Amino acid sequence: MDRKNAIVELLKRRVVILDGSTGVLLQSRGMPSGVCPEAWCIENPEKIQSIHSDYEKAGADIVYTCTLGGSGPKLQEYGYTDVYDINKKLAGIALQSVGEKTFIAGDIGPTGLFVEPFGNLGFEDAVNIFKEQARGLIDGGVDLFVIETMIDIQEARAALIAVRELTNAFTIVTMTYEPGGRTLGGTDPVTALITLQALGADAVGCNCSTGPEQMLPVISLMKPYAKVPLVAKPNAGLPKLIGGKTVFDMEASEFGSFGRAFTEAGINMIGGCCGTTPAHIKAVAEAEKDTIPQQPARSSISALSSGKAHIILDNDRPVTVIGERINPTGKKMLQAELKEGSLSLVRQFAREQIDAGADLLDVNVGVPGINEPDVMRSVIGLLSSVTDLPLAVDSSKAEAIETALRLYPGRALINSISGEEAKIRTLLPVAAKYGAMFILLPLTDSGIPLSFEERKAAIEDIFKKAEPYGFTKDDFVVDALTMTVSAEQDAARVTLDTIEWCTNVFQARTVLGLSNVSFGLPERRWINASFLAMAASRGLSLAIANPLSEELMALKLASDVLTGRDRGARAYISRYTVSPNNIPVQTETLPPSRQVARAILDGNRDDISVLVEKALSAGTNASGLVNEIMIPAIRQVGDLYEKGTYFLPQLIASAETMQKGFAVLEPMLDQASAAKKGRIIMATVKGDIHDIGKNIVVLLLRNNGFEVIDLGKDVSSEAIIKAIREYKPDIVGLSALMTTTMTRMKEVIELARTNGINTRFMLGGAVVTNEYAVSIGALYAKDGVEAVKIAESIVS
Repeated sequence: MDRKNAIVELLKRRVVILDGSTGVLLQSRGMPSGVCPEAWCIENPEKIQSIHSDYEKAGADIVYTCTLGGSGPKLQEYGYTDVYDINKKLAGIALQSVGEKTFIAGDIGPTGLFVEPFGNLGFEDAVNIFKEQARGLIDGGVDLFVIETMIDIQEARAALIAVRELTNAFTIVTMTYEPGGRTLGGTDPVTALITLQALGADAVGCNCSTGPEQMLPVISLMKPYAKVPLVAKPNAGLPKLIGGKTVFDMEASEFGSFGRAFTEAGINMIGGCCGTTPAHIKAVAEAEKDTIPQQPARSSISALSSGKAHIILDNDRPVTVIGERINPTGKKMLQAELKEGSLSLVRQFAREQIDAGADLLDVNVGVPGINEPDVMRSVIGLLSSVTDLPLAVDSSKAEAIETALRLYPGRALINSISGEEAKIRTLLPVAAKYGAMFILLPLTDSGIPLSFEERKAAIEDIFKKAEPYGFTKDDFVVDALTMTVSAEQDAARVTLDTIEWCTNVFQARTVLGLSNVSFGLPERRWINASFLAMAASRGLSLAIANPLSEELMALKLASDVLTGRDRGARAYISRYTVSPNNIPVQTETLPPSRQVARAILDGNRDDISVLVEKALSAGTNASGLVNEIMIPAIRQVGDLYEKGTYFLPQLIASAETMQKGFAVLEPMLDQASAAKKGRIIMATVKGDIHDIGKNIVVLLLRNNGFEVIDLGKDVSSEAIIKAIREYKPDIVGLSALMTTTMTRMKEVIELARTNGINTRFMLGGAVVTNEYAVSIGALYAKDGVEAVKIAESIVS
């Protein structure tokens, strides 16, 4: 039996035990702070071997290699470039540490960079970074892979694709969730589960960030939608400040006492993260010894996702509207923009359809004379950043579809795969590789089947060809084919009969593209809307339509009430209860200065420069635009972030939009209006090479009018004191991500006070708490938005 099958069989019998934390144990065995853990373990193999061995003796079935920071960007922070060799050697060391019954997991962690379309690291660059690490682990002999501590769903996808393109080994993916139940990038647990299990993860779950009590609800949320085993690796409780140090003080016995609760929540694999030791793993192994795990709740699921949201296509769900407007057919302005590389109309059409009530957005960029895969890539990147709605990828070119699916940070819907031999041959493997759902189009090489019986046969034949790729009826929706009634009046009846058969007999979901039914007739909106209502009564699941058609949306909402899909008529009442909140505002109708504010709120980097120029031409002066429009807009973004309406990618996009707009105005501002609120020095302390959080804070502070001197990362206490004397700042901001480097903050402040410097200090970072900051005479900012508020309160 190969190692993957052995893990699968073990999961059927009992809860699988994973190992615990490594970092603190390495320090207790002599690893100095500030060194590269991976390199130190190669130089001191007996230290990491003893840790691996201790976890095996404690009952761990799976032991992780010491390669969490083994990717190129992480190793380069310490000056190492031999990624392949380091990972291969550490995999070999782990294999030598345990017996044959214990599995070795090649551990892949985050790079510390955000991946496109949410960040600056190119997606293919990210895939290649992870492939370099994975190759070393494979050649080092690992049995499986674990991709862990991910805060960015796109980075998790890149790592999973990298592993999958090299091996079919069992692969676990675990995300890290904030106290509000989402990753720092804004992805909730169910959305991450839908995306990752569709993409080929063999197990999905969460690790780090919380203790066991706080992690239990995350597992409970995922279980009803999981078709793969679920994984939990909680910290040893929540961090506390003890003796000037942040520690995790949950005893092993208490940690182990949560074992049965995790089993009841639906866990299949469990271990420990920060603060856990072999004693903690032994306690949880003993607690799980006699428990029988719940198997995955589903064998398949009909669901779509974006980077931050998901749709479960249950049978009793209201008719799902796929907005059809991002399609250049018949739209000369959109065709021209796509040829020029402009995406302004794409953004506008997306916003209009979202405001009008679309549930998904169809994306078609097919214009003669353009590089469709490249344009599709740009549009998918834009829409992934500006909308939470899942996307339907619509193209006649397989290359364009694959380009979209590879980049898209969720589970998309392919529009469509027909029964034509060329489409079956090229598109089914692509859909299977990326885990996409697809629209099954009962069109064959013989043409369009006109009768119900012919359509039924075509549908069954395509499904039969899709089954070998692992597709079930949950993985597609059937297009019942909408023909023009002006040419053949019986066409509508055949379509309705097909919908009814699919719903009640074939038991598959259905979709219609409505607009073709009314072609050649006057007042087409009434035909389209009536046809939608009739199809809904037969069980229609989804409709490709124009959500800006008031008649169509009204009849859709009414149909949902009358068919019992809109329980309590909640959606209908919400739509037709007039309030300022449900009246959409079209950006292009706003005054030019307000369009600038809207661009900042939307993170519209592409159009901000043009909109600023437009506002200036309309008579708004540069100073007024900054102080009365742009700064209030970025403050509103901060408020939305604090409320959990916006997440880190949106915060960054809005901040960068603000920065780009300000760059246009800066030469026009006089010295008085350009004066800064105050001067701030920012630095990540000595021994800590993480600065993504600090960089975001710097960006937000600058956008809010502060002059910021950024000293970078791994900055010594002496260098910080020297900079304070030189620049005489109003505030000094210090960042640390690790418990081992956090104590440097106290060192900096004590050195400053010893030298007679009374400057205020502001602290932040993943491990820093308000209690710790207060204890060393500083202020605490949990994120960039709060840092701005604290800085303003100090300088005012």
